[in-house]
Amino acid sequence: MEINMNSKVGEIVRLNFTTARIFEARNIDFCCGGNISLREAASREGLKLDRLLEELNAVLKTHDRDAMEIEALSLTELADHIEKVHHSYVNETMPFLISKLQKLCDVHGENHPELYTLKASFDGAVANLSVHMKKEELVLFPYIRKMEKYYLKKGEKPSQIGVALPAIRVMEEEHKTEGDRFSKIAESTNKYTVPPDGCSTYEVTYRTLEEFEKDLHRHIHLENNVLFPKAIDLEQLISKQQN
Repeated sequence: MEINMNSKVGEIVRLNFTTARIFEARNIDFCCGGNISLREAASREGLKLDRLLEELNAVLKTHDRDAMEIEALSLTELADHIEKVHHSYVNETMPFLISKLQKLCDVHGENHPELYTLKASFDGAVANLSVHMKKEELVLFPYIRKMEKYYLKKGEKPSQIGVALPAIRVMEEEHKTEGDRFSKIAESTNKYTVPPDGCSTYEVTYRTLEEFEKDLHRHIHLENNVLFPKAIDLEQLISKQQN
């Protein structure tokens, strides 16, 4: 499938996640800011649109089995996948990074005071992501699952239809907050470059932080560009059927 200048960035990545590498290399936000056209994205970054289209279409000629499998999942299966893979990763990795960043501050803070700012930024991410994921796990995702079961005539109707859209808009704003935060973290660490006097703990911490950011991009992409649009479409469909 070929794309054009009006194709949305998030939709392109949804078709083939390999294109995310092209966008990341050109500082184009495909997860939190994926709802813009390719033309607008190229204009913002001062890129040649024709060249960008050529590169993306070349990648889209190859099949992304993972993207195809994700697209084939039901809303319930996709919500389950996000929880089991990405929520679990965040919950398992945050304590490790909290510990390592504290150790870096204790050992290298005198020579690298920027570490204290880095730790404060990550602590903020921990607090926000913990609450954010709980809201998804306890409120939004259960509603989406129940809505899908009702539509498939396999469960009762949710007590109130219309919950998804306002809740999703809040989630998207929170996603943007964390996307911006990690963009600043990457910038402050020179894209996770260990300083010359850095030790092995420095290397492990920065490598894990970089992996954390990449997983967060994938995590947010699956919600913003795949799960949420489908949930909104289903909610609108159910609402129309009731009228």
